[in-house]
Amino acid sequence: QVQLVESGGGLVQAGGSLRLSCVVSGRTFSSDAMGWFRQAPGKEREFVAAINWSGGNTYYADSVKGRFTISRDNAENTVYLQMNSLKPEDTAVYFCALHMGSAAYYYARRSEYDYWGQGTQVTVSS
Repeated sequence: QVQLVESGGGLVQAGGSLRLSCVVSGRTFSSDAMGWFRQAPGKEREFVAAINWSGGNTYYADSVKGRFTISRDNAENTVYLQMNSLKPEDTAVYFCALHMGSAAYYYARRSEYDYWGQGTQVTVSS
């Protein structure tokens, strides 16, 4: 049974930083791509960042480019999202997701992901 568990969310002032973690169990994910999405109240879940199986390729939404960094530790079955220069509009529930396999895929599309975590709340105050 594959499980994804996010942690690291919380309340932070604008301009601050948070580091989210997502631990994958039930599967060795070193051959899988990973993504982060977020969902604000009343809005659809949107793509934030993705990373390929090796960590050699990363992708970002324009809204977070230059502020967020996705990374992974395959030995620890963990993917991270370092979030700097946070803004109130970054407030959302953040979800990690797993795409099985190392072949190319459309990383920004939610339906491309096979497993999802339960999410962690990030709140940025102004």
